[in-house]
Amino acid sequence: MALSLEVSRKPSIVEATKVPMCTSCNRPITPWEKGVAFLCPNCGEVVIWRCSSCRKMGVQYRCPKCGFEGP
Repeated sequence: MALSLEVSRKPSIVEATKVPMCTSCNRPITPWEKGVAFLCPNCGEVVIWRCSSCRKMGVQYRCPKCGFEGP
């Protein structure tokens, strides 16, 4: 039994993805970086993103909704 593989010769369109931004330094967090995302500990409604450098240095972040500040 022969298997036939069909490969489309038409170019495919790939939608761009939105890269998360660090809440502390506003730098994009790359997929291979050890960033972290969590809900705001105070209001629980906003996702806080932290890059690995801000986490290591203990840079403050601020929730844009409730103003909670944390290390």
